[in-house]
Amino acid sequence: MTDQPTALDLPMVDPLPEATQKYFDVCMDKLGMVPNVLKAHAFDIDKLNAFTALYNDLMLADSGLSKLEREMVAVVVSATNRCYYCLTAHGAAVRQLSGNPELGEQLVMNWRVADVTPRQRAMLIFAEKVTLASAQVEEDDRQALRDHGLTDRDIWDLINVAAFFNMSNRVASATAMMPNPEYHAQAR
Repeated sequence: MTDQPTALDLPMVDPLPEATQKYFDVCMDKLGMVPNVLKAHAFDIDKLNAFTALYNDLMLADSGLSKLEREMVAVVVSATNRCYYCLTAHGAAVRQLSGNPELGEQLVMNWRVADVTPRQRAMLIFAEKVTLASAQVEEDDRQALRDHGLTDRDIWDLINVAAFFNMSNRVASATAMMPNPEYHAQAR
């Protein structure tokens, strides 16, 4: 495995703008690495900023969905799309946030065997449907989520997390983006 972010030859801006370098330094301090997805986007700082702003809003901002639940959705979408980068990175996040390495592996391999709550199962079924056939999502699908306690705002967040990872999966897979090797050993 390589630390090469993608198979495309799009070098990072050099030198990085001060704000970008500071963001990368924060990544190093918190994660011990700069995720390759960020390096891959760093050929165009405006695209990197747009990507990180949307990611941070969807995955880290206040929501009726927990951070773990959002990461679980990221893994199920990525498993459905067979995105190696995101399965590796977000599988590690599930292991870390849940404190349960087995849960991370179950979601990566076959999320249906995972020991999750009924609410989480409903969310994962919905995320898979958004991934496979978003045009077929109907009011009954949204009502099933409400029946498990999700508000319309929660459903909005769920849809947007699933849609973001569908986009991100396609970029990562189509560019042959490789995950940082550090992800493989995290939270095991």
